[in-house]
Amino acid sequence: MPRRPERSERGALRLDPRLVIGVVLVAASTTGVWALVTGLDDSIDVYAVRDTVVPGTRVTVDDLAVESVRLGPLADAYLAPGDVPDDGLVVVRTVESGELVPATAVDDADRTGLATVVVPSRGALPSGLGTGSTVDVWSARLIERGAYEPPAVLVAAAEIAAIHEPEGMVESGGPAVELLVPREKVAALLEALAAGDAIDLVPARPSGD
Repeated sequence: MPRRPERSERGALRLDPRLVIGVVLVAASTTGVWALVTGLDDSIDVYAVRDTVVPGTRVTVDDLAVESVRLGPLADAYLAPGDVPDDGLVVVRTVESGELVPATAVDDADRTGLATVVVPSRGALPSGLGTGSTVDVWSARLIERGAYEPPAVLVAAAEIAAIHEPEGMVESGGPAVELLVPREKVAALLEALAAGDAIDLVPARPSGD
């Protein structure tokens, strides 16, 4: 009479060696791919500006956002966490909103040779003008009430640092425009403003046009 297998023999789990080998190979392959991807990920953290900043602006870490990007050999060319002192750095050229901050675009002191002058606009500004835009400041000297000399460029290629819209419903005129002006041009511009000369801002033509 054939021997019936014991209960313990019937319940024993038998693993196919090929299944075990397959599981081990899949696990090893997954680990290898993860290690390869990790090794190839050379992303580093660098700073980008939250809003457009213009020359002469002092920025701190509160004005910057950390972005993780792959820059390869150019990694040292951009501002990274740890590069900004507590008192911030001075921007020496315009950096657009969201743009990574080149190390050459900042300095520890203001050496731009620019000063800020607020110029009231006589009306609405041309469309497309905003922070970082470049304008020519045209001035027509006041001869007598309502009469002006032919206009001429007083300051060429002045950069807009900010635009301040008039407050209240009864305000007349256009916005006040904060301009970055070479220091040697400041006196002439202030004199024209004080004399009541007609001042207009015209978008500067790109260089080469």
